[in-house]
Formats: sequence, structure tokens, C-alpha cells
Amino acid sequence: MIPDVSKALSWLEANPTVLDGICRGIERETLRVTPDGHLAMTKHPEPLGASLTHKWITTDFAESLLEFITPVDSDIKRSLDFLKDLHRYTAKNLINEKTWPLSMPCFIDKEEDITLAQYGKSNIGRFKTLYREGLKNRYGALMQTISGVHYNFSLPISFWQAWLGVKDAESGREQISDGYFKLIRNYYRFGWVIPYLFGASPAICSSFLRGRDTTLFFEQTEKGTCYLPYATSLRMSDLGYTNKSQSDLNITFNSLHTYVTGLKKAIHKPSAEFAALGLKKEGKYLQLNTNVLQIENELYAPIRPKRVTGEGESPSDALLRGGVEYIEVRSLDINPFTAIGVDETQLRFLDLFLIWCAVADSPEMSDEELDCCRKNWHKVILEGRRPNLDIGIGCGAKQQPLKIVGQELFADLERVAEVLDSCSGTQYQSVCRELVGMFEDPSLTFSARVLDRMKTQGIVGFGIELANKYYLELVNEPYSILNDERFSMEREVSVERQHDLERQDSVSFEDYLKLHAES
Repeated sequence: MIPDVSKALSWLEANPTVLDGICRGIERETLRVTPDGHLAMTKHPEPLGASLTHKWITTDFAESLLEFITPVDSDIKRSLDFLKDLHRYTAKNLINEKTWPLSMPCFIDKEEDITLAQYGKSNIGRFKTLYREGLKNRYGALMQTISGVHYNFSLPISFWQAWLGVKDAESGREQISDGYFKLIRNYYRFGWVIPYLFGASPAICSSFLRGRDTTLFFEQTEKGTCYLPYATSLRMSDLGYTNKSQSDLNITFNSLHTYVTGLKKAIHKPSAEFAALGLKKEGKYLQLNTNVLQIENELYAPIRPKRVTGEGESPSDALLRGGVEYIEVRSLDINPFTAIGVDETQLRFLDLFLIWCAVADSPEMSDEELDCCRKNWHKVILEGRRPNLDIGIGCGAKQQPLKIVGQELFADLERVAEVLDSCSGTQYQSVCRELVGMFEDPSLTFSARVLDRMKTQGIVGFGIELANKYYLELVNEPYSILNDERFSMEREVSVERQHDLERQDSVSFEDYLKLHAES
């Protein structure tokens, strides 16, 4: 069963103000597509500024894969309003294009149609594009066009002071880091609840499977949609987000130092598979290096410990310098029921769940238990809505009905919700009441709701209908926080920032790569 957190919840109920000041940030990815649902082949739109240096609008793997980034904020509604303004401005400045409303990509005829994101002539810009070249050659470009939502979350220092007895963030950084790693371990144990509730990629376009080996037994509609009848998030399966080549890295989450040690070891561990690709071909680089990971961001994970990096600083060095500052949740599919890919209900649920993960007992996790946790995720991802599905709680423990475990978890989350609502309204409690019914009736889950539409209309038809609907919604709404003047100013500033980087380069790209390899 789930851990007994009654004492921790009683403590929260007696100290509700320790949760005041939770900070959040949202990152949403989306493909630019043509009116017929094909991948856009155009360059990053000029009105959106320089993707290398824009604070809010950038690109991910591909030139056509937009990423919207909100500033850190303690107000959920303000974060969502900001995110919607980014969508509104973008929609108004796309020419005969829309943003794709699903996690799994639109129709892509061939991988050669996918242009890598371009970041200009600076060494850092060329480095970022070459990293993507390596991803393409290692794993294929199609996998990298899958879109998701990342949720950045940090608990206030007042929580850690009361919960751990630390004085401040600087002197208590090791204890706070340990607290976040306890949260991360519980996320691995119970985070499968996120794809169960919000997974929205139970099907894919048949073009995505062309030339790919898979052991999954897909059913297929006449419209070319391939699906698994009980799947929740194919984005999180071996077809997409996860990466089998990283399964033996043995990166653990028992402490900051063991995590960073494992990550740095992977960065410098040679790979026979990637060495076979070669570093260069006909004078052109194929990847940054031939190690298991080119850089730390190549590690695929449903959650990451993070700290804002300094100039030229790697993510792991930033963690060693200052400890864990926040965590990045990476297991949210695009929500197709909203124009901005995520909604308030989801964010409030994540708040509840992450707080629960932070206060619930979280013993150290063996490699064996981590493997068992991953198997639970895999089961929910591929067949989460299967009737009478069981889930493992602890390695070697008796399997429990997923429905029962989910309902027990929500009984705890309801108490956390009462704490968060104690000073203002009943929003969190309403979220619990809305979502708990999905365990009794899986047809209420996101994946069940979208699968019916995908099977009837096909992935492309369903996506185009939503893309058109949301485009009209966005272009006809006024801004909530930003305005055209601020967007224009950021566009101009971002272009100048990129030019500054290009002017400041003092070494050749070859030397830049050597310096990076030595760091």
C-alpha cells in the first residue's frame, strides 16, 4: 500500500503557511504545421525573434518545434495567462500555419523533412545545432519531434526551514537537496499516476512507424491511426520519450553526489554503438562526441533536479555549487483540451502530488526497486486503462489494483488540498473531486477521451480540427499580461543578444568543441 503519511499531513495541517510561496514555471513544446496537417518547412518566424536568445519563445529539436517558456511565478493563474499570451502573439504572427495540439507529431512524410533548429553563427549556436545533429543520428529525428509540457516546481524556503530545521537556503543546501531527492524517489514510485490521469497519446500516425522496429501490437484504423486500446501515453514509451540505450547507466537518486557522479560518468563513458556512427563524415560533424551522453541534457528522465546555471556552467556543476533549486516534471503530455497545452487542474494536481512526495516517507532506492518502478510506469503507459489492472508497490511486494492505490493516494491528496485551500477558496479540493473519479471510471481519463476522436477522425484530422479551433480562439482574444510593444521589444533585444554572442567569439568552433570536451 502507499506509505503512511498521517503524521506528516497532521504537521502540514498545523502549519499551513509553510506552503505559501510555491514557485512554478511552464515550458510547452508545439510543432508548427501547414493547413493540411503536415510539418511546416519554413524557418523560425522572424517576428518571434532569435530562438537562441529570446526569453520566452525558442525552439527545441527542430526549426519547426516551438517552445514557450514562462517566467518563474508563485501565481498559477498568472503563469497560465502569460503562457496564453505567448500563444496569442505567435498565432497572430504565423503565416498560413498553426500550432499542433497533440504530443505525437503530425504527418511527416520522411525524416529528411525535419530541419534541425538553427541558432546562428556563434559557437554556442553552432554547438546547440550540432548536439541536435547527434540526437538525429543516434535516435532518429522523428522521436525528437514529440512534444510535451515541463513543469518547474520549487517549495518555499519557509517549508524547508520548518520541515528540516535549516536556517537558510545557503547553509541548508545539502539538506534541501536531500529533501528534493526524497521527492524524486517518491515520484518514481508513484508518478505513474500522471500518465494515467493526463496521458493523451494512446495513438500515433502510421507515418511515425514507417521503418521503425517495434514489439507493440498496434491496431490500425482505415485513416492510418495506430493505437493500443488501453494505452495512456505512447510519448513516454520506448517509441518516444524514453531511451533504451540509457537503461544500464545506473544513475541513482539517493543523494545529490551519487546522482551527479553517475551523470558525469555517463558523459565520459565511451559508447561502441555511437563510435560506430563516427564523429565526422566528409568533414562534417555527426555528433558532439561518441560517449553515451553527448551532454547532460541527453539523459531522458521523467523528472530532473535542477538549478539555474551560470555562464558556461553545466547542469551538474550548478547542482554541486548550490544544491537543488527546483525540480522539473517532464511526464506531461500536451493537453489537447486547451489551446495552451496545459490547464489549471493539472498544475494544481501536480502541486498536491509533489508536496505529498516531499513529505511521504522515502527510503533510499536500490537499482532493483528503480527497475520495478520503471516497470510500473511502462505498464500504465501501455495499458493503464485495462480493467482490473494491478500495480506493484515496492519491489517484490504483492500487486495491488491500480484503482485502489489511486483512491488511497487521493485520500491523502485531499488533506493536502485542504491545507492549500485553508486561506483561499476550494480550488485544490475541487481538483481532487474532479480527478478521483478517473480511477473508478477510466473512460474519464484524457487518453480514453482522445482515443475515441482519434479512431474516428484519424490523428491528422483530429489535430487539424483542434489546431483551427485554437487558432481562431487565440487570434481573437486580447492579451492578459503582455502586449505587442513588449513582444516587439523582446524580439529586437533577442536579435541583438545573438549578434553580441557572434561578435564575442574569440576561438574557432573546433577549439570551442575541444574546450567543451575537456570540461
